[in-house]
Amino acid sequence: MKLQILFVISLFLISGSCVKQNTHPVPYVPFNQSIDLNLPSYYSLAGVGGYAYVIGGSRGIIVYRRSLDEFIAFDRHSPADPNAECEFPLYPDDDNFLILRDSCSGASFSLYDGSPINGSDYGLMQYATSFNGNNIVTIYN
Repeated sequence: MKLQILFVISLFLISGSCVKQNTHPVPYVPFNQSIDLNLPSYYSLAGVGGYAYVIGGSRGIIVYRRSLDEFIAFDRHSPADPNAECEFPLYPDDDNFLILRDSCSGASFSLYDGSPINGSDYGLMQYATSFNGNNIVTIYN
């Protein structure tokens, strides 16, 4: 029994010393805003697959409607450009709007889940969302 406890403690100490403290390169900006899908600015979110821009975050936020009751929101600040030196934030690709492009670094990301496609070790900075089931989407972190 003592040998098992010693093994568990040793395993805990070894695994704790191997943890890397990687921080996301996009700065954390507190955000909490509700958007009304009935407003003209957000009509594109009325149907599944639509997206819209929201002012806020580090370089703006893009909201995507994944299903009837699920929205996802990402900061448009590219993790491949941590100092925001590029003049333009991430934008949807002309040929496939589900891919967000960084015009300066050439990095690309999935709008569906924020994962990097190429040019970055980090995915997009994601914001939490909640939908009231009617017309209000709240975006926050």
